[in-house]
Amino acid sequence: MQTCKRCVSWCVTMLTVTIYAMAGSWHIVEGALPMAPDYNDTTQWYVQDRHGVADIFYIVSTETDDYQLPDSPIFHFADTYNNDVRAALHGEMVGVDHLLSGSHNFYSPYYRQCTMQAFMADSLVAMRLPLAMEDVSRAFRHYLKHMNQGRPFILAGFSQGAMAVVHLLQEMDSATYDRMIAAYVIGANVPQQLVDTCSRVVPVKGADDTGVTICYNSVRDPGCMLHMLGDDNAIGINPVNWRTDATPATLVTVPSPGHHDDEQQTDTLTVHLDPATKLLLVDGYTGTHYVLPLIGKVGNYHSLELWLYRKELCENMALRTRAYLRKHGMTVTE
Repeated sequence: MQTCKRCVSWCVTMLTVTIYAMAGSWHIVEGALPMAPDYNDTTQWYVQDRHGVADIFYIVSTETDDYQLPDSPIFHFADTYNNDVRAALHGEMVGVDHLLSGSHNFYSPYYRQCTMQAFMADSLVAMRLPLAMEDVSRAFRHYLKHMNQGRPFILAGFSQGAMAVVHLLQEMDSATYDRMIAAYVIGANVPQQLVDTCSRVVPVKGADDTGVTICYNSVRDPGCMLHMLGDDNAIGINPVNWRTDATPATLVTVPSPGHHDDEQQTDTLTVHLDPATKLLLVDGYTGTHYVLPLIGKVGNYHSLELWLYRKELCENMALRTRAYLRKHGMTVTE
């Protein structure tokens, strides 16, 4: 079966201009187009079933660059059946599960994410992102129907994955929303228009409210923001003290996930939210290997959004889950 799928995939990817239908409209993508993931296929998932009372549905960030196979056009999307391409996505899934899940079950789909090069121009994002979002929509529908079994869940994503969380919130029906503990939009923006028009997007106010959308973006100062994320962000919270005002918090951490903790000196960071821009301002960071390729800039800590606040995020997900269970009269395991 796997061989048959790869043959089909190879035939499809030989097209240099692909027209595909999505949500009643047509889209044109230049370059090679990988085969759509089949979410009945267990290889298209990373799953850790801990027999917990609640799940995390996590969508990975951009882990793929443009690439080319022998005698093929350039790929601008991840091929979820190619082991070399899948490796980076899998690495993030395993790492985030380890850092954040605690006792939650963890579900993360492989999807045809846009490569990093898409984010170098708004026109490329507009052309390519819809395909990635449609894969995530299909995966989420499959998860709800076949994997979730009625449990409450946390929706979470980072960077391109956070954009997918925003996309899923816009599609979500009321019955599904009632089971959502919270949505974590990490390293992306939530425009004011969406807050005004989408009832599923409820700005977070504190540490334990439920049914809310959590969002933050970390920078040294406002001049370091990434404009590819959009300049309009209506939601921001400090994940260290879980406040939406400018009250500062102290965070002690090792600066880099790429080295063992005992090989690094700790940083003592001062973190506070700028209520005007909703940016998280971070002072005292000493690391140097954090700038994103192609689109990053010094002083923008986008690549660190999960790492810096890993302990706080894990504890907060557990806290919101307990709050949700109490609110709905369900058994709480302390």
